[in-house]
Amino acid sequence: MRNCKLERRTKETEIKLQIELDGNGNSEIETGIGFLDHMLTLFSFHSGIDLKINCKGDIQVDAHHSVEDIGILLGKSIKQALGEKKGIRRYGNCFLPMDESLVQTTLDISGRPFLVWNVTLQTERLGNYETELTEEFFRAVAFQSGITLHVNMLYGKNTHHIIEAVFKSFGRSLKQAIQIDEKRKNEIMSSKGVIEE
Repeated sequence: MRNCKLERRTKETEIKLQIELDGNGNSEIETGIGFLDHMLTLFSFHSGIDLKINCKGDIQVDAHHSVEDIGILLGKSIKQALGEKKGIRRYGNCFLPMDESLVQTTLDISGRPFLVWNVTLQTERLGNYETELTEEFFRAVAFQSGITLHVNMLYGKNTHHIIEAVFKSFGRSLKQAIQIDEKRKNEIMSSKGVIEE
């Protein structure tokens, strides 16, 4: 079973997270940030990953610490749940339309973390969520999971739609990448025989 249970406690946040990569897309998300709860629920559904997150953070200050720390823990949990990465397809790509917006997310579970972020958001806040934190979230996920992640907004106007397309397309790309190739299930998907750490 490719699963993981982690906790993170700082003076700013207290987070408990459970992940099951081979799940059914079920989620229980409580972060105190309504928009982020919605996005993480969509990520879980579209990735097929079961996800439980409970976060108590200093959202009376702002959402920054909670969003970034959840990204850190999610990235670590993905890496840990993947284990040796034997048999995974490694790469994922998804073009996802959301009404007037179109986003492409492409990733490589390479062991070499990187984020390319070509997304323009015009609205600063959605509820108690600062939209610029979306990039911080995905940077934390990418660097803690060891994923090379490229997120490109081809076009769009509505900030909610754009961010929703990002989370959904990331989920669908990750679903492709973590799939086991039954013909090569005992192999590492690299000509070097190892995925970098």
